[in-house]
Amino acid sequence: MSDPSAHDAHRAHHAHEAPDARDLIEHRRLWIGGELVDPAGTSAIEVVSPHSEQVIGRVPHASREDVDRAVAAARVAFDDGPWPRTPPGERIEVVGRIKDAFAARHEEIARTISAQNGSPYSWSVLGQALGSLMVWEAALRVARDFRYEEPRAGILGPLLVRREPVGVVAAVIPWNAPQFVAASKLAPALLAGCPVILKPAPEAPLDSYLLAEIAAEAGLPPGVLSVLPAGSETGEYLVGHPGVDKVSFTGSIPAGRRVMELAARQLTRVTLELGGKSAAIILPDADLDAALGNIVPNAWMNNGQSCVALTRVLAPRGRYDEIAERLAAAASALVVGDPLDPATQVGPLVTRRQQRRSLDYIASGQREGAKVLAGGGRPAAPETGWYVEPTLFGEVGGAMRIAREEIFGPVICLLPYEDEEDAVRIAEDSDYGLSGSVWTADLEHGVEIARRIRTGTFSVNTFSLDMLGPFGGYKKSGLGREFGPEGFADYMELKTIHLPQDGGVRLPADLGGAGDSGAAGAAGDVGDAGDRDGAGGAGGAESTGGAAGGRTG
Repeated sequence: MSDPSAHDAHRAHHAHEAPDARDLIEHRRLWIGGELVDPAGTSAIEVVSPHSEQVIGRVPHASREDVDRAVAAARVAFDDGPWPRTPPGERIEVVGRIKDAFAARHEEIARTISAQNGSPYSWSVLGQALGSLMVWEAALRVARDFRYEEPRAGILGPLLVRREPVGVVAAVIPWNAPQFVAASKLAPALLAGCPVILKPAPEAPLDSYLLAEIAAEAGLPPGVLSVLPAGSETGEYLVGHPGVDKVSFTGSIPAGRRVMELAARQLTRVTLELGGKSAAIILPDADLDAALGNIVPNAWMNNGQSCVALTRVLAPRGRYDEIAERLAAAASALVVGDPLDPATQVGPLVTRRQQRRSLDYIASGQREGAKVLAGGGRPAAPETGWYVEPTLFGEVGGAMRIAREEIFGPVICLLPYEDEEDAVRIAEDSDYGLSGSVWTADLEHGVEIARRIRTGTFSVNTFSLDMLGPFGGYKKSGLGREFGPEGFADYMELKTIHLPQDGGVRLPADLGGAGDSGAAGAAGDVGDAGDRDGAGGAGGAESTGGAAGGRTG
């Protein structure tokens, strides 16, 4: 279904053209419960190009009244509608259609994201669009093999352990990777049987309309998906709403604290994916060509606006000068420019506010004694846009603000270390624990280092994020996990059903795993559970192991 309100607005000339100042994209309605409806208020969000600084889009600003309508529609869909009661295999078919339609429109989606948030188009295609597609595909794979019911031998008799959808989900996503993060929440929630209210950030709402169109055309039942672009006030009302059963939030630590506070008032379940200050440890025996060839694109990826970016590079003192020289040369060689130019490697930051933030951190680093090895200001060209040069600081001390706080811009810190213990200490000396990497000629030793660093993900001689493994943070980087069977299970509640010794109850085949192998393995006599040492376990979930393709960054 396309937006009828689009006929009242200027549109891009071709389906796969991104918006610019001449082709204003204007949506006058909101997607609530899978339908386009007039907003309750008259406020609008203007989407401004970070490259041209011109308005390229306009959408309604959702209000509290719109949240109430969306929650009411979601509650009807969950409490009385078909989606939570639809067999997993049928939900997989619908979500599979969303994934296929997303694939068909991935270039349009990538260009729209680049136009509104400045992400370089080459990275948008890989990280924003195809990366999101991998999230949908991995979630489908997990859902096919997942065990929704399993027999278990109890102390007092046989048990049936059941996983049921958690309820209405509020999914609050940031502007930096809107579709990737939306997929990480929507895909498992929908597959689990949960209605979702998606709140995009006001800086980047245009791509969410494309996703809503795709979902409606895929056949989601009424009430299952609403999309409410809005700022923090409406977002706070949503996450604190008594009709919401679970909040999944991605954003900053301060915003995450506020979400947790508001959700706690209703005892609403919360998953938080917050910031990062990830370290790349280069050991003395590392192959520098391989290490720097991977670190550079994953430090400055998405203009530095990525929570998993390798923003702290740790170099051994004996090779520090060589690494500093090569990193500075690589930073200076990065192509800065129009995000829609395929040759661009670093585009503008999403808003003037973010540009000022990065420039303020650069000034702070200089005041504290760090040395600018590359960049350090606004580039001479382009003349318009919220650009910051790819910047590398050397001789950074661990107590400096630039080494401790998430900058969320193209500013990287190079920290020297004396020995391996010092490197581990520096890497661990952070409030964050989201990601990181180590580079060494000894793979087994690299794994030993990885085991010592308290982060949710860590890479050895590579940098990846695999959607079949759990993703999330230690320390202040978040609560809970996304991706894999672990992330899928976070959208379900556990129920234990106690049965008599002679229960003889058989599992429905389609509840043990929606795929052929899962269904066959699930069916069994619950009354026999005690004779099989609790057979059933989590085998179906574990069978999803392996790579579904990773997103670099």
